[in-house]
Amino acid sequence: MKLFSSNTYQERRQHLKKSLKGGILLFAGNEESSSNFKDNWYPFRQDSSFLYFFGLDLPGLVAVIDLDLDVEIIFGDELTTEELIWHGEKTKIADLATAVGVAQTRPLKDLQQYLDNGRKRKIHYLPPYRPENVQKIVHWLNIDVAQVPAQASDDFIRAVVALRSIKSNEEIAAIDEAVNTSVKMHRRVMQQAGAGMKEYELRAMLTGEAMAAGGNLSFLPIVTIDGQILHNHNYSNTLSEGKMVLGDFGAENELHYAGDITRTFPVGKKFTEQQKEIYQIIYTAQQAAVRALKPGIRFLDIHLLACKKLAEGLKEMGLMCGNVDDAVENGAHALFFQCGLGHMMGLDVHDMEDLGEEYVGYTPTLKKSTQFGLKSLRLGKELEAGNVVTVEPGLYFIPQLMDQWEAEKLHKDFINYGKLTKFRNFGGIRIEDGFHINPEGSSLLGDPLESTIEEIERLRSK
Repeated sequence: MKLFSSNTYQERRQHLKKSLKGGILLFAGNEESSSNFKDNWYPFRQDSSFLYFFGLDLPGLVAVIDLDLDVEIIFGDELTTEELIWHGEKTKIADLATAVGVAQTRPLKDLQQYLDNGRKRKIHYLPPYRPENVQKIVHWLNIDVAQVPAQASDDFIRAVVALRSIKSNEEIAAIDEAVNTSVKMHRRVMQQAGAGMKEYELRAMLTGEAMAAGGNLSFLPIVTIDGQILHNHNYSNTLSEGKMVLGDFGAENELHYAGDITRTFPVGKKFTEQQKEIYQIIYTAQQAAVRALKPGIRFLDIHLLACKKLAEGLKEMGLMCGNVDDAVENGAHALFFQCGLGHMMGLDVHDMEDLGEEYVGYTPTLKKSTQFGLKSLRLGKELEAGNVVTVEPGLYFIPQLMDQWEAEKLHKDFINYGKLTKFRNFGGIRIEDGFHINPEGSSLLGDPLESTIEEIERLRSK
């Protein structure tokens, strides 16, 4: 098990303690989760906040920080002799706890009494996203299942988000490692993909690269010739000349920090002229957004800047018309760009989204929009030095959406519906990279991956 130094985890917990006034902080680690029968498990993934503060990538652990008594305890059970037969000997929990700077460990059976003794004080917990942890909280705290989301601690959530949002130098190094593996994954797929292959063959290639680097996938990969489907997890299509492949995937390294990159490339050696036109619009929008990244600017405003660049390009092609600023303000561009420009990234590929987008991406004074397209923007608030974000503009031509909007005469002053016929089978293009926000602006995470039309065609021709 790979860990940062014990000082790292101790410092993180000390900062957390200073952010909250009193009570018990409860960290419910994850368990093994069964697939199709009890002993056939999905790959284990520890809770990211548990990893951030306690580091131990093992199932069946619970931790508490008692703010009033200044006590930290990891609760867990050692393997029985019978379990050792099947799983082999493991490092003792007390030794693991020492490695992350925790002095006390206790068996799981002691947890209930500890929480009962603290019942007169506030017991803070983060919103659980796994059903087994919901049930545990119901049992531990003797509350109704419907109360579990509402009683999650607002103060605890805000304190965790504030800490995890600012990445340390060693975290940036870990993310760089994950991104570099992601670059290798993409480069291999872009070099080896060809007409006649199945999408699932590409998925196998990229998965092998991630695992060979000692980690795994950071999320379920998207690798598809149907790029207009934003989160497409079908891998059954056959690659054919004239089509493009949209690959949105990344690696998670051994410490579980994520990479996330998207590239779109032609199945053949060259883009068509139509594909080049759309690709260049997206690339121009991405570069404009990247240049605008800096502390103090709202990511919402960077998103809107990218939207305007996309709309300007579409207007030059004749697909949009009218005043670009008005078109974007009214959401007309969302016929082609239905999602947000990016998200935070760290221990989760969409970092901390289990804690709630209203905490991670927005503020009490900046609420999420309800407008189509804009409502899918996960991050809107001001950027800070230490943030890690993705920038991923795209254009997606969805026949059903085009037909619906045209039938409703929606945004007819901004969209030339008569010129969309040639794009019904176009698909979609997205370009995505990750960036570290620093005091001067931003820096690309990891090694550069081919992204211009010329670079991608050159790579495809090797």
